[in-house]
Amino acid sequence: METAKPAEVDAAADRLETAVVRLMERCAALHEENHLLHEQLRQLRAERATFKERTEQARHRVEGMISRLRTMEHPE
Repeated sequence: METAKPAEVDAAADRLETAVVRLMERCAALHEENHLLHEQLRQLRAERATFKERTEQARHRVEGMISRLRTMEHPE
């Protein structure tokens, strides 16, 4: 079995360290992206709930108008 030379070991260690640092940076970037996506999802869900509520209110108003129009068409 051939023994690695100190320079080769140092070069391999440097490459490994560089790879680990890049991996840690990528992990941090993905963590930040994940956080931002979760925040965006929270905001979109809140927006959807607001739109849903407004739609429901509009539906009730339209139903009320239709009901009033029907009573105007058929006075009793």
